[in-house]
Amino acid sequence: MSEILQGGMTALITPFKNGKVDEQTYEKLIKRQIKNGIDVVVPVGTTGESATLTHDEHRICIEIAVEACKGTNTKVLAGAGSNATHEAIGIAQFAQSHGAHGILSVAPYYNKPTQEGLYRHYKALAASVEIPVVLYNVPGRTGSDILPQTAIRIFKECPNVIGIKEATGNIDRCVDILAHEPEILVYSGEDAINYPILSNGGKGVISVTSNLLPNEIANLCHLAIDGKFKEAKAINDRLYDINKILFCESNPIPIKAAMFIAGITPTLEYRLPLCEPSQENLAKIENVIKKYEIKGF
Repeated sequence: MSEILQGGMTALITPFKNGKVDEQTYEKLIKRQIKNGIDVVVPVGTTGESATLTHDEHRICIEIAVEACKGTNTKVLAGAGSNATHEAIGIAQFAQSHGAHGILSVAPYYNKPTQEGLYRHYKALAASVEIPVVLYNVPGRTGSDILPQTAIRIFKECPNVIGIKEATGNIDRCVDILAHEPEILVYSGEDAINYPILSNGGKGVISVTSNLLPNEIANLCHLAIDGKFKEAKAINDRLYDINKILFCESNPIPIKAAMFIAGITPTLEYRLPLCEPSQENLAKIENVIKKYEIKGF
């Protein structure tokens, strides 16, 4: 079940036009990902500004992703997170019924559940669907941290929970998880340390950078998973500057700016409270992306 959900995965941006989801551009972006060898697309995660999408927009983005990937080797890991368990379940069941290959569910945010609360949340969520479930730990955004022992407990008790996206930025966290449960799939959620996580046994990355450079992130993952660590590290080193600049402001502000500058998206729009980057950071982003060959459509 989990073999299909590994490798290079893109945490898709959500393009807007005149305040609405630009559905045509969204489909084009996904087809560009497929063309450039990405293994999995991840619609409506944090990078997709899911916190400011309506429920209808969230569902539409999942539908577009599934339809675009039909008949290809690229899978869909749909964002299905909420700080209310019943809402997360509703999104997860929608994703399953519309053909998603799995769901990525961020730890409940703002209400700061205990470790027991996190365990019960994910247990209820996993029980509500049959497709694979990936936990998503990003305490810098959510205010709640899925500790290794909790992640392992959930993994052991919920057969369709296959792994965790670790976005703490702490390589020790990934070492801890895999040292105590080598069967769990750990995915990097921090582009700067993609290679260290993969070389420690990680099975993929859920990347922001791959919105812009899907071929590079896919190659990095495939090389590392095949044990070609020297070649994989060379890619990670080459991508270091872009990986860092894409987090000079809150994600997805820089990546959306980079894609607009590169001509990949026709508009640069955010949903408030997110807004465009400062002129200083915009200039830095423009300068850094000149170093890379960005493939078009």
